Amino acid sequence: MNTKEILTFTVNVGSLMLSSGAEIYRVKETIVHILNGLAVEEFDVYVVSNGIFASAHENREDACSVIRNITKAEMHSGKISAINQLSRDIYNHDCDFEEAKERFAQIEKIPRTKYKYLLLFCGIGASAFTYMFKGSLYDCLISFINGFILGYFLYKVKGSKFIRNIFGAFIVSGVAMIAAKLFPILNYNAIIIGTLMPLVPGVALTTGVRDLFHGDYLSGAIHMLDAFITGLCIAVGVGTLVSLIAMMKGFGIW
Repeated sequence: MNTKEILTFTVNVGSLMLSSGAEIYRVKETIVHILNGLAVEEFDVYVVSNGIFASAHENREDACSVIRNITKAEMHSGKISAINQLSRDIYNHDCDFEEAKERFAQIEKIPRTKYKYLLLFCGIGASAFTYMFKGSLYDCLISFINGFILGYFLYKVKGSKFIRNIFGAFIVSGVAMIAAKLFPILNYNAIIIGTLMPLVPGVALTTGVRDLFHGDYLSGAIHMLDAFITGLCIAVGVGTLVSLIAMMKGFGIW
């Protein structure tokens, strides 16, 4: 087997894991397990939140290095789980290189959750969080509709994640305030908080903390910064809407 072919395959596997939302230490361990399972020696692997650097056989004629830049990550637990199993099989010599390439090609084709289900569960999640924050059943109903709107907005609008979070928070807060204005029985605070929960960067924050505990300080700091900026964007969206309504009240419009 060609060293470059093996190293390229291994880095591609790690890239897919990283772009699917896997933790830094998990990506590195997977790459190391695959290279050990394929009898590659004298290798070095360095993984950060948006890139992979790997080299092998530096003291031999077939020495090579591979670099990958990963610019976008969206959670896909199905792909991560399938790659974990593939790496175990390679490490335990239950899968040869040719079979591994075929299985990896199939893993790449694993589809994401259908759009309609994403909208449905975004609405269910928003209403469930609203109930947790002591919202009434009427509040939960509005949160379900609001979550559906949020999911539709995030799916349809492309571009910067931070801009999407600002406008997403602004829209759902506006819907909650308008609903509370039309139906005073509603608790717009519970509706807004519950609907904003799908935007909260819980995965980025958790991943950042885990990376820090595993000694990956650079990646941990990047994830923590991402979580902080995302939270700031949510606050900007809600704060802008609240300030706008306060201004409208001052002019006697609201």
